[in-house]
Amino acid sequence: MDLGTQPRSTAALLSRVGARIQARDTLLIEEWQDIVTWASDHVVVGPEGAATITDGYLDTGVPIAGDGAPLVSEFGLMELVAVLGRSPDGGRAYVGRVIECAWRLPQVYAAVVAGRLTPWRAERIADLTHGLSAEAAGFVDRQLFDASGVGWAQLDRLIAEAILRFDPERAEAERATAADQRYVEVGDPDTHGNTNGIVHLDAVLDAADGRDLDVAIARRAHLLGDLGNDAPLDVRRSVALGELARADLTLDLEGSPGRKAIVNVHITDTTLTGVNPVGRWEDQQVPVSSEQIREWLGTASTVIVRPVIDLADHVPIDSYEIPDRHRVQVALRDHACRFPHCTRPATRCDLDHARPYGEGGPTCPCNEVALCRRHHRAKTHSRWRYQTTAPATYVWTSPNGFTFRVDHRGTHPIHHATDPAGDPAPPDQ
Repeated sequence: MDLGTQPRSTAALLSRVGARIQARDTLLIEEWQDIVTWASDHVVVGPEGAATITDGYLDTGVPIAGDGAPLVSEFGLMELVAVLGRSPDGGRAYVGRVIECAWRLPQVYAAVVAGRLTPWRAERIADLTHGLSAEAAGFVDRQLFDASGVGWAQLDRLIAEAILRFDPERAEAERATAADQRYVEVGDPDTHGNTNGIVHLDAVLDAADGRDLDVAIARRAHLLGDLGNDAPLDVRRSVALGELARADLTLDLEGSPGRKAIVNVHITDTTLTGVNPVGRWEDQQVPVSSEQIREWLGTASTVIVRPVIDLADHVPIDSYEIPDRHRVQVALRDHACRFPHCTRPATRCDLDHARPYGEGGPTCPCNEVALCRRHHRAKTHSRWRYQTTAPATYVWTSPNGFTFRVDHRGTHPIHHATDPAGDPAPPDQ
């Protein structure tokens, strides 16, 4: 190295990085403000037609923002989320958090707009206040006059205090519900690598019981050390827990039957030969090794072999009701709901007649498309429309003319709708 060469200055680079971060945050704040304006223009007066949140695959019927925030159009929200390029569930949750801040947490929202609070922190606060009453949310917001200085533990305590102050019945119900969730689970022996004979213990205890157990384990682990056990403290604590169990052991000679599971695994003719040693576990949408598949097959009490399905085959039937063989074929072809950005597994979707049955559309895989219940309703009861341009490829048009191609590679915006003057088309009134 030439000692006379000075290190390159990174000041200019860091300045550019900082400027881009500031520009990005500015754009995101403007996006929040646009979402608030959109929400003001898409308020519905009652729960009918209002956007709600989902829990897993269940529509909860709970509005996307808390008590006191406006209800917004479900079908209108679908278009906004599609334009934002977000998944349906993630997008509706995101818009709900923005609405939560703007209407129920005005100090938090003001801090975001002023640049004092990053939007992602405000979203976390909105997640925690969504289920609070209007009075409790207002209490939390008033305490957050300097939201940027509040840590997560402090925020959790603030939420708990708000519930105790303004909704004591809920606080007691949550305490009782939490008590019902207590459990102790001892896992199966882990035979991976060098950990043969080790099990994992998982438990949720009453706080007082947990404290007592911790004290008892600590005392016995200390005693083991005094008696000459020179293992690390964590190991002695583990041994101590086993000794506590043996002190009050009862033996059940009958035992209980082992757990049973049904696993759907997709393999090819090369999977088990080692040429392509990967299959797919359908239930969890994850790849599995050929060795794991062999182990499952070797220990299974029952093996069900299904015939290979030709995904290009289409055998129509003379009825509206869709048979199970069609459902399996369409699920294997489409994989997921075919609405823009939706990832709901096709096995948990409705099958939509692309051309309505009442208009002569056949009940045939070539005319059946996987749509989750929410987006099936959008296609049936709103102005969302799609065309099948190729097998498993669909072009959707939103109520305001935005178009999206959905295929196995995901969702691809095609163009933005404009009015004759060249400006973005206004929302429906």
